[in-house]
Amino acid sequence: LVQLVESGGGSVQSGGSLRLSCAASGVTVRNYCMGWFRQAPGKEREGVAAIDRDGNTRYADSVKGRFTISRDNAKNTLYLQMGSLKPEDTAMYYCAADWRPLFLSPTYNYWGQGTQVTVSS
Repeated sequence: LVQLVESGGGSVQSGGSLRLSCAASGVTVRNYCMGWFRQAPGKEREGVAAIDRDGNTRYADSVKGRFTISRDNAKNTLYLQMGSLKPEDTAMYYCAADWRPLFLSPTYNYWGQGTQVTVSS
């Protein structure tokens, strides 16, 4: 059974920082392509950042230079360090895993339940 459990969301002011975590079980994060996605009300789910099994990373243009994806293989956990947060970053953030190198394509097989991030101006 694959489980992806996100945590670390919350409410912050514009310019603040948050670190999201995704604890994985049933998949080994170092062997999968792992991604972070977000979905705001009324909008489609969009890819934010991804890392493949070789450590290659991809970022949405809107978060480049502000967000960093990483993983801790020993803890089997994926992270998203978010800085310089803006109100437009407000969304539900989801962790995803797939054997295929999908990067920012929202067609991953496995998804977490999400964690809410709210940025106020």
